[in-house]
Amino acid sequence: MSVSVTKLKSGIDVVTDTMAHLQTASLGVWVNAGSRNERHDEHGISHFLEHMAFKGTRRRTAREIAEEIEAVGGDLNAATGAETTAYYARVLKADVALALDVLSDILSEPAFERDELLREQSVIVQEIGAVADTPDDLIFEYLQAVAFPDQPLGRSILGTEQTVRSFDAAGLREYLARNYRAPDMVIAAAGAVEHQAVVNEVERRFGKFNGAANSPPAPASFGGGTQVEKRELEQVHIALAFPGVSQTDPALYSVQAFTNVLGGGMSSRLFQEAREKRGLCYSIYTFHVPYSDVGMFGLYAGTDAADTSELMRLIVDEIADTAETLSEQEIGRAKAQMKAGLLMALESSGDRVGQLARQMIVHGRPIPTDELVGKLEAVTVESARAAGHALLARGRLATAVLGLGPALESAAAIAETLTRGAASSTSQQGGMS
Repeated sequence: MSVSVTKLKSGIDVVTDTMAHLQTASLGVWVNAGSRNERHDEHGISHFLEHMAFKGTRRRTAREIAEEIEAVGGDLNAATGAETTAYYARVLKADVALALDVLSDILSEPAFERDELLREQSVIVQEIGAVADTPDDLIFEYLQAVAFPDQPLGRSILGTEQTVRSFDAAGLREYLARNYRAPDMVIAAAGAVEHQAVVNEVERRFGKFNGAANSPPAPASFGGGTQVEKRELEQVHIALAFPGVSQTDPALYSVQAFTNVLGGGMSSRLFQEAREKRGLCYSIYTFHVPYSDVGMFGLYAGTDAADTSELMRLIVDEIADTAETLSEQEIGRAKAQMKAGLLMALESSGDRVGQLARQMIVHGRPIPTDELVGKLEAVTVESARAAGHALLARGRLATAVLGLGPALESAAAIAETLTRGAASSTSQQGGMS
């Protein structure tokens, strides 16, 4: 196995995967903190900090940060999630040390100059506006808020215009000091890298990060409910969600297989029935998002206002029917797709480095490929059906509907029949036991 792990005295985990056939390397810093770690008055600060990290340090201006990486043909980027924030680069083999120097610099010595703060506040406010103007993005903001009401996991990662404009250098430094600590950081590299050389560079450049691990965020709780917003749009956008499973739940792979069969691709039941056979929509798909302690199984569809009720009845029928009638052939196809996705990711240093970092954060170790494949292969028709039944039996549904037409409220009402049907099925099963 080409994967190596070293835990530094500070608590930072360094994980590498040497891919000898490559001449480039992907590497980055993953922090076990995201929007879930924000206090009430910090809504959006995780994402704002990610932006501000690139806006100058004590050693480099914002332009110099970009130019140093691009001068060697590399690229630099970052991403903020609910539970992690990542800063990463891709460079040639000879420039790994430079990339680590830049990454350490932007995180340990950010300048947070006032002019840059004000400028980036305006940029993010525009980003918030862009989401508000994009219904197939906005619908997921609504769905998240309904699924996890009055808690950080239900809030937009971007924040609001009011909160973003309230951030200052002192608040950023406080958040940074509280959450960016060595035991909460993973530095991962894949491709043309040598493990000990990366370890040596990390020890030299990330020495300012220390202290005990931060307290985990408060447990999340799936709420449920309905949000319907009338807006003049060409389509009605619909999103549904049930409580899913966490990243470490033994049923995770069975849930993913159920999700795949129901709406995970062009061969899925929903795509074939709703789009190919009936022409009720252009886009329809299911998804499952696992977090550290909870999960969210959901569905999205966009349709014409006149077809909303018919599509919703089809969705309700297909979800319930899939949990009952999943076939061996469908599970075989789902497992093949999942396995191919996993193995294809191993061929990309960028995908591989992200995979390694997530495994270290979630499991505390890199997961061997054979072990992952074994978990996929262990999924059966029975386990996938059981996973589908369990999703529906949790009895809570979050629904978001956006658009125009008389069918908006009826769409939400039709969706509610899913939970009533699941409750009835559970009751009958209990009576027969």
